[in-house]
Amino acid sequence: MKRFSACLVLLLLVFGYTAWGENHNIVTDHKKVEGVCEQCKKRIEDAAYVKGVKTAEWNPDTRDLYLRYDSTKTNTEIILKSVAKAGHDNELFKADDADYAKLPKCCRYKTVKKH
Repeated sequence: MKRFSACLVLLLLVFGYTAWGENHNIVTDHKKVEGVCEQCKKRIEDAAYVKGVKTAEWNPDTRDLYLRYDSTKTNTEIILKSVAKAGHDNELFKADDADYAKLPKCCRYKTVKKH
């Protein structure tokens, strides 16, 4: 019985330490990203899901992109470069004219008001 208890305690310690280590590297952040609608929301969130991103949620009303990611696998710059490549200006990067031009006309936030 002592041996079983010792094994159980050891397993709990190992799993507890592993879970703590994984959560220790999780970063929560939010950045402004330009867009106007639900179509933009999907595109922005899809572009933000690079390797290491746990959650990406864009709010069309506030234009805030809320992020949770593993800092050992990615960072805010990598994520926002991907979002800019999808055609959306943000706090760190401007979308190239060619990437912006690929947006549907109804999503061109520089000329269209929020729907």
